[in-house]
Amino acid sequence: MRIPRIIITGLSGGAGKTMVSLGLSRAFCRRGISLRSFKKGPDYIDAAWLALAARAPQGNLDPFFTPGEALLGHFSRLADGYDLTLIEGNRGIFDGLDLAGSCSSAEVSRILRAPLILVLDCTKMTRTAAALVKGCIDFEPNVNIGGVVLNRTGNSRHQNMVRSAVEDLCGLPVLGVLPRKADGLLAERHMGLAGMDECAEADAHLDKVADFISDHLDLEAVLRLARSAPDLPDPTPRQDASCTAPAPRPAAPTGTRPRIGYVYDAAFWFYYQENLDALRAAGAELLPVSLLDATPWPELDGLYIGGGLPELHAEALSANKKKRSLVAALSRAGLPIYAECGGFMYLSDCLVIEGKSYPMAGVFPCAVEFCSRPQGLGYVSAEVVRGSPFHPAGLAFRGHEFHFSRCTAGPSKEQTHQFRLRRGSGMAAAPDGSGLDGLLQDRTFASYTHIYAPALPHWATSFITLCLKRNSGQASRPDTL
Repeated sequence: MRIPRIIITGLSGGAGKTMVSLGLSRAFCRRGISLRSFKKGPDYIDAAWLALAARAPQGNLDPFFTPGEALLGHFSRLADGYDLTLIEGNRGIFDGLDLAGSCSSAEVSRILRAPLILVLDCTKMTRTAAALVKGCIDFEPNVNIGGVVLNRTGNSRHQNMVRSAVEDLCGLPVLGVLPRKADGLLAERHMGLAGMDECAEADAHLDKVADFISDHLDLEAVLRLARSAPDLPDPTPRQDASCTAPAPRPAAPTGTRPRIGYVYDAAFWFYYQENLDALRAAGAELLPVSLLDATPWPELDGLYIGGGLPELHAEALSANKKKRSLVAALSRAGLPIYAECGGFMYLSDCLVIEGKSYPMAGVFPCAVEFCSRPQGLGYVSAEVVRGSPFHPAGLAFRGHEFHFSRCTAGPSKEQTHQFRLRRGSGMAAAPDGSGLDGLLQDRTFASYTHIYAPALPHWATSFITLCLKRNSGQASRPDTL
């Protein structure tokens, strides 16, 4: 299987790989090259920007969720048919879960047999740049660094010295030299790259980044490097090695497609493309809805409230009493609702920010406080200790969390939570120090843990089955509530 592919990586976070990835994606898109972009690791914001830059669907890749051959098969299925695939790494090239570098960008490169482009911050260095590049070349076996992009360079003398050092002493081509004026092209906030709702002219903004990258990178050399990647084997049937889930149940029968609303607005837009695709593949018709405006919702058989940035829109969410009442009524009526992180915050009694309380939907008897520092950050290893229609008891699976909020009141007894986290913080701490997460109220489920559908093959079909059982062909009518 022929799949031209490259991975953009760096020595650390902030090296400039996001700017290079976005600029290349938009630049190739403008050339008429069909491009599928991926973000390595659990990330929604960078992935959404990559999709916008390429004007094509994006994906996420992470060996923690889909190890080894499962990752290769997943990538091959999604990348097949595109002229180019571009993967943006995260953190430093060798940074992973442990001392062995598990789940690093370098590991992804080995699994996918993809060449890497190393973005190097050259601030206040010349020949030392070559030492850093040489160290990366020799650090681990079977890591194909195919070229270097020099970022944050000074005047022409500085640029020439660094270029010569890397090319002459390391034997690698310098594919681009970016001057310091690149700083400021991308806006950032407390969770990394700014949300697209915070950049009123995001599309034009990306064109400026693409102009800058096109002026300073050799795009043809990047294409040649991507096309030098070896052929991949045809994907085998999906292997889901990261959880102990049962085999998926059949998809919804033809003619009985349940209508699942997913909240997609400025406050809630953290969804893995793979999760939405899994629901569609299981038979759902997905309909975007909003919790911020007054637009009536269509008839629904289920509701999915993903993560997002509700803390930035707390006042508007709270002021929309009609939607808050609607969601609470749908939950009481037994409509299947699945919520993650920001969605859980919305389903709580109230969201507290800097001492001010904003009433929310009130499905769960919890107060949630937004904090200045992360309260849960990183990968999650979970076990389902109380079964629900969404997740069977005994299931062990992997997810992730990234939340600045915490529960300050509400369920505290261990038996009220659905998940025990061997790794992760969740909503509360058990007496033994492990995390507790996940709440269930009738058919409404919420947790801080984000799931990745390819690693939980049961999730989409369980959601669909629950929608069909609940409604028996009769959708709820929220506009009458």
